[in-house]
Formats: sequence, structure tokens, C-alpha cells
Amino acid sequence: MAVTASMVKELRERTGAGMMDCKKALVDNNEDMEKAIEFLREKGLAKAAKKAGRIAAEGLVAACISEDNKIASIVEVNSETDFVAKNESFRTYVADVATAASKTEATELDGFLNDKWIKDESKSVKDILTEQIAVIGENMNIRRFEKIVADNSFVTSYIHGGGKIGVLVEMTGEATEATLECAKNIAMQIAAVTPKYISRDEVDNDYIEKEKEILKQQAKNENPEKPDSIIEKMIIGRVNKMLKEICLLDQPYVKDGDLTVSKYIASVAKETGVELSVKRYVRYETGEGLEKKEENFAEEVAKQMQ
Repeated sequence: MAVTASMVKELRERTGAGMMDCKKALVDNNEDMEKAIEFLREKGLAKAAKKAGRIAAEGLVAACISEDNKIASIVEVNSETDFVAKNESFRTYVADVATAASKTEATELDGFLNDKWIKDESKSVKDILTEQIAVIGENMNIRRFEKIVADNSFVTSYIHGGGKIGVLVEMTGEATEATLECAKNIAMQIAAVTPKYISRDEVDNDYIEKEKEILKQQAKNENPEKPDSIIEKMIIGRVNKMLKEICLLDQPYVKDGDLTVSKYIASVAKETGVELSVKRYVRYETGEGLEKKEENFAEEVAKQMQ
């Protein structure tokens, strides 16, 4: 199989590297996309592999939180166009889907779609989705959902950009005005900085070792004259920098760069006398990992005329 233009395009979108560098990486690695990404990173030509892929699908993320902050849900519903995503009827529908998700006992999407609809038990969630598609005239999809039932903890949410990004955060402790504000700030942090883990304890050792190998090769390519002992110290520094970027508690707190997220939570815990810690979080970004269908307008008109 030869390297195709679409393969080069995908690699360029995932790494930010130049077109010719992407083509060479694919050729040198027998068209293996993941190996090509590692190759570009080792050469210092790629910023990072964007695992989620290009974000292009339209739609909304919505959340539903119970009054006692014990039950929460988050959903993503996709539409074909941004025009529909901004439609008030569509926004109301997505909010209803989030409410339905907060009441479901299902853990998988198929089970949720077969649930009775909250406003008409004679119909299922899937039936209402089909009706919405017919009314709006666009293909729509309930892509994913998650429900959290808090135990000795509480949940809050944050929706950014009118529904482009949504976050649920579950924290240990009691829900008070101060702790809820803290949780909301943490949710905003997650929306803005996109951590992969809560703490370093969650990071798989194999992942760290693989990153070390990439960083080692990268450092050697950049500094061929430096001895291995210096290279090793450079790698430790770079791994620590990477962990600070991907681990929530190590990240600089966005509202006060002098604090890490961990120190911010500790300061709120001290002020309130409540033992606070992040138990888990869910972050949805509209269209994450989906490729938007690209239409050629001239071709579409020609098809219609035929």
C-alpha cells in the first residue's frame, strides 16, 4: 500500500508537522500511522499526538445535576450543522436527554436508547430521537452519556461555550457553598486544560517508559554531543514537565498561577474544615474524535441537477 494524500493529511492534523515531513515519516515507517507519529516526535517535528483526532462534528454537550448534588449526568448529542446546534428547540431536546440520562439505570448507550422517554412513557428515548430527526430534517445522534451517583461525595458541572465542552466533577466531602465553588473551579480547569489523569498515581508505568524512550531519542537528536548522564537528567526533567501537563493535581491552577490545583484544593479544605479531594471527572467535547463530512458544493449542485 502506497502513502496516500489522506494519510498525509491525517498525520499532519494529528501532529502539526509539515507535509513533506509527514510523508517521509509514513514512507520510512511502512505507512504505520502510530509509528510515524513516534518518529516525528523523536525528530522533534511533532508537538504531540492528538489522539482524539480533529474535532469537527456539530452538536451540544449538556449536564443535569440533582438539587442535592448527589446524582449527575452528562450527554453529547450530535447534529450535522452548527445552525441546528444553535436552535432553541434542539437545545431544549438535549437538556431533556440529559435529564433522562440522570434517571436511567442503563450503563450502555443501547440500554439508554431503549428506556421509556421521561415526557411520554409510551415512547422510548430512541423513538423521540427519530421524531426529532424528522422534525428538524437533519441526521442526529445521541453519541454518549455518563451518570454519576455520589457516595460520601458530591457532584457539580460546568458547561463551556454554550455546550461545546461539558465537565462533571465528583469530590469527596460535603456539598457547601464553598466546596461547590471549589468543585466548579476544578471543572473549569478541566474544561480549559484537558488533563488525562487526576494524579501521577494513575499514570501507567508502561506509558511513562514509552514516553521516556521517545524523549531520550529526541534529546539525543537535539544534543548529539552530550553524554548519556546529561541526557538522562534532561529526560527526567522533561518527563516531570509532561506529568505536570497531563495530571490535574500537578497543573498550575488557571485562576492563580502561583498555586497548583492540588494546593488550591488543600487551601479550600483548610478554610472549610472539609476533607476535599477529586474522586473522578468526566470531560466531553463536542465532536471529539469525529471527522466532519466534507462536502464539495459544486459537486453537490451537479449531482442535484443530474
